[in-house]
Amino acid sequence: MTWAAAPWEAGRPAAHRIDVWDVAAFGMLVMSLLLYSQGWILPIFGARFDAASSAAIRNAYLPAYAAGVAVLAMRPWDAAMATLRQPFLIALMAVTALSVVWSIAPDATVRRLVALFATTLTGVVLAVRFRWATMAEIMATALGLLAVASFVAGLVLPFGRMTELFPGAWRGVWMEKNALGGNMAMAFSIFGAAALLVPKRAWLWWSLAGLALGLVLLSTSKTSLVSLGLGGAALAFVWICRRGAASGVAATWAAVTGAALLAAFLLFAADVFLELLGKDATLTGRTKIWAAVMRQIEERPWTGFGYSAVWDDKSGWGPLAWITKEAGFKAQHAHNSWLEQWLGMGLAGLIAWALFYAQTLIAALVAVFRDKGAYLALPFLVIYSLVSLTESIAVSYNDLRWAIFVALAVKLAWGDRE
Repeated sequence: MTWAAAPWEAGRPAAHRIDVWDVAAFGMLVMSLLLYSQGWILPIFGARFDAASSAAIRNAYLPAYAAGVAVLAMRPWDAAMATLRQPFLIALMAVTALSVVWSIAPDATVRRLVALFATTLTGVVLAVRFRWATMAEIMATALGLLAVASFVAGLVLPFGRMTELFPGAWRGVWMEKNALGGNMAMAFSIFGAAALLVPKRAWLWWSLAGLALGLVLLSTSKTSLVSLGLGGAALAFVWICRRGAASGVAATWAAVTGAALLAAFLLFAADVFLELLGKDATLTGRTKIWAAVMRQIEERPWTGFGYSAVWDDKSGWGPLAWITKEAGFKAQHAHNSWLEQWLGMGLAGLIAWALFYAQTLIAALVAVFRDKGAYLALPFLVIYSLVSLTESIAVSYNDLRWAIFVALAVKLAWGDRE
């Protein structure tokens, strides 16, 4: 049942009418994902911006927040019921809110909590408002626009390629080449899922998947290329499993064997793996950050220092100062999603995140044999899991990846409904 149809649709059968509310929600959610991608900051503000620009950037997210509320108003009861099916998400949001009490920067925590709740809301309403196929196309539309914009930027615009650190490497519309590579690795699996879920537009989504692969190669990010390969393998795994019971069993055994071999390779030949990725033993300084972060966690293991309160601390004596001293440089985040939760929200936050993640991953694995939505969910979660080990992308405000993670988590629990 639709809420309203455009006047020009009055004579058409109900099954073929275009719901104007669907179109409006589709457009608003694409706009929100584009804003959360942060792919507009470099083209508008450049690689270096002052405090005034930072304030303008914060205000630029307000339309995305408003869009989330507007789509929520279309189906508020469904959104509430769907969220209740993810109790660990509720627990996680509760811990982040409570962290204001012990935060070393309560004002910063409160401000970022608003952004976090708005980003999370976008994921919830995306899952509730649309079915799997349309969800995939919303994500693919936003990422497709970013892929095309990045290709044009790298081809003809001065900011599209890096001039420092990695001269000539493409960065598209993002600040760094790794951001382009990481986003396009994620986009590749989403384009593939959209092609499989919506066969009539498969030509479009597979074409964009090819463009995403090309951009990953042009970014020269080897880690992103590995992520893309694992995401593509997960997509193929779901496709094989859904062909039939026999192929599903064979694919499962092959996946388990392959995972075991990969784990053994990483355990016993880590130096070879790092050399292939062009990394040193410190993972470009990440292990130094992790050691420094762990020492600060030991100071407040139960509560942490407050959600997103550490990395902008300018006191000169807080945890950031000690991390900077021990690591030898100033980090922007913990470079590990698990340590980030522990540092900011203590053991309760870490456990809430771990349970939410585990529930979502298990639901995605079950969906492989029950729900076509696994085409979208499992490849993304494989990439997300890998990236979360070296980047702080979980429970992240104004972040495209967090919005998509929440959308998939809620959708796996809620399912497709009319």
